[in-house]
Order: sequence, then C-alpha cells, then structure tokens
Amino acid sequence: MPSDRLDATFTALADPTRRAILARLAEGEATVLELAEPFAMSLPAISKHLKVLERAGLISRGRDAQRRPCRLEAAPLKEASAWAEHHVRVWEERLDRLDDYLRELQGAEKKQGPRK
Repeated sequence: MPSDRLDATFTALADPTRRAILARLAEGEATVLELAEPFAMSLPAISKHLKVLERAGLISRGRDAQRRPCRLEAAPLKEASAWAEHHVRVWEERLDRLDDYLRELQGAEKKQGPRK
C-alpha cells in the first residue's frame, strides 16, 4: 500500500465521528441526512467528514434517482489491517527473542550461583 494512501486511511480513522460514520455504513448504505442524524453538528460539518472519508477511499457515493447514498469501501481498511498485523508480528517476534534472551541470562545466573 502506498504510504500516502495509508496515511489518508489512518488520518480518516483518527476522528471518532468518521469512525462512527464508517460503523453505520458497515450496516448498509445511507444518505448524508441518515448519516447526520445521530450527530449534533451541521450538514456542512458532516459533509466535510464524508469528504475526508471519500478522499481516503473509505466510502463512495452512488446515485439512485434523487438519492446519493454513501457506501463503505473495505479495501483501504483491509490494507490498514494488513499493515498493522505485519507490525504486530514483527514486535511479537522481537519480544519472543527478548524473552528467550532473558531466560538464557537467568539460566546462566543460576549456574554461576549467588554473587558475593
């Protein structure tokens, strides 16, 4: 995943309102008015959040007669998840190696006996 796309995804996910919008869209498509209902903010403010999500590729807007429903686009979320999983594995491996090293040190101390 290109770094700028990953940056855009994490930037979009950093805001709780945008995460709530994505959670709602995970249930199915919705219009801007439907997405705005649970929030105490203006429609222009919701539209700004939607633009951030759209630029990050996390949502798309369709056209259904007079309606312009928004829908979730999962690909950027999958890419961000893969990035995070990779780093979790790297750190788990590092911590496992550290744990092994500490066990070796403890074993060496036991063999040497108490220090004077």
